[in-house]
Amino acid sequence: MSENFELEKTLWQAADKLRNNMDAAEYKHVVLGLIFLKYISDAFDELHQKLEATKHETGADPEDKDEYTAERVFYVPPQARWKWLQGRAKLPTIGKDIDEAMDSIERDNASLKGVLPKDYARPALDKQRLGELIDLIGSITLSKGGNGKGKDVLGFVFEYFLGQFADAEGKKGGQFYTPASIVKLLVAVLAPEPEKRVYDGCCGSGGMFVQSEKFIELHEHRKGKISIFGQESNPTTHKLAKMNLAIRGIDAKIELGDTLMNDKFPELKVDYVIANPPFNVSDYNINKAETHKWKYGIPPTGNANYAWLQHFISKLAPYGTAGIVLANGSMSSEISTEGEIRKAMIEADLVDCMVSLPSQLFYNTQIPACLWFLARNKTETTKFRNRTNEILFIDARELGTMISRKQKELSDKDIAKISDTYHKWRSKEFETEYKDVAGFCKSANIQEVRKNNYILTPGRYIDFKEVAEDGVAFDEKMQQLTATLKEQMQKAVSLDNEIKKNLEKIGYKL
Repeated sequence: MSENFELEKTLWQAADKLRNNMDAAEYKHVVLGLIFLKYISDAFDELHQKLEATKHETGADPEDKDEYTAERVFYVPPQARWKWLQGRAKLPTIGKDIDEAMDSIERDNASLKGVLPKDYARPALDKQRLGELIDLIGSITLSKGGNGKGKDVLGFVFEYFLGQFADAEGKKGGQFYTPASIVKLLVAVLAPEPEKRVYDGCCGSGGMFVQSEKFIELHEHRKGKISIFGQESNPTTHKLAKMNLAIRGIDAKIELGDTLMNDKFPELKVDYVIANPPFNVSDYNINKAETHKWKYGIPPTGNANYAWLQHFISKLAPYGTAGIVLANGSMSSEISTEGEIRKAMIEADLVDCMVSLPSQLFYNTQIPACLWFLARNKTETTKFRNRTNEILFIDARELGTMISRKQKELSDKDIAKISDTYHKWRSKEFETEYKDVAGFCKSANIQEVRKNNYILTPGRYIDFKEVAEDGVAFDEKMQQLTATLKEQMQKAVSLDNEIKKNLEKIGYKL
């Protein structure tokens, strides 16, 4: 949760009131497009003021596009600047003005071509509410004493709104947004380093990349220059990803297309894969010709889970690691070729760590989920100990806190507990740092996994946690329980009689 949480929450509540009867999926683009426009306009204004103040000494032209490109700032034409648009917020033509602003920004910034929403003039969009929304977003200030933190404020607001829209859209929302706590956990375990390559073949709105950059910035105390590669099959979500990354100032190569059928980075090898592919997809086609990917067995046509796993393995450089979110069934499934593929992956010593997640973490599904952590080379001993033929199992199902009636979240403490356990297990100080914990974690060897028929469910390996005795004798407990049950059964009879009476009063008899 960011330090600006109250601001984000207040803005969301105000923006949601303006939504009126508009569907969340539609309103999402209206709001996020305006936040993005405010961000690039504010960043432009900040540099414009600097250039204006120093133009006599430097000879710089504040209206020269190249001045902005050199500083990695988007050039914003005069009639697309936020101040000009906010001055027109009460006019009936404001929708047309915004569409023209978006068009002009795309014309002047090649990387944004085809990315920005341009449907603000449509009759169905209430122009008065649109004007109110512009005033609301206009209240987010960019500069806090000139330290640039205002950009982060807009970035946090954009990310928070993505999450809120995912919640509002329910099942469809999960297609573009992985809950932040899961992303943070993946990043905390993988611990991406600067100057490395990161890939996500189903990148949604780009949350994995935002967290990777954030992780590096926090731990290295500077902006991390990781190279980012992503692919997304949904054209609308692809645009969201480009906006989300641009608002954070993150350079990335994000391609549009179906990754499993049309990989846009066929030769790419990366240091880290971070991904949340759609669970248990059945309506996809296997490209059987891609034998370099199906090294551990041709995936079944009825479920894409093992196609995704093998695709991501094929992207790993010699010392690459991957963190992948999948449905729990992937850990034990014997359907078609899945069991054989899993066996081949385990025997190839690719599986590093398995984590069972708590329920209710996702917006779009109640299917229990897990995390697969894969490592191309577990014998590497320069930084970490040799973990050949070992797998760490973590059962995190008891962790997490309810943040709404239907939603759970992993706290920073939960994330630290899981990631610290993994890092201690992997470290050279393993003997003194790591211990198996009943009910939570276990380091198992290949022989144990073979005995369990290559099933990777953590519960198969982790010792049961002993339940403390409460000192109450069995007979006494049973008497208490039967007395409670008798009381509840009597209440049930009484309620049934009341229901019968009320039905009879309105002419119905049971």
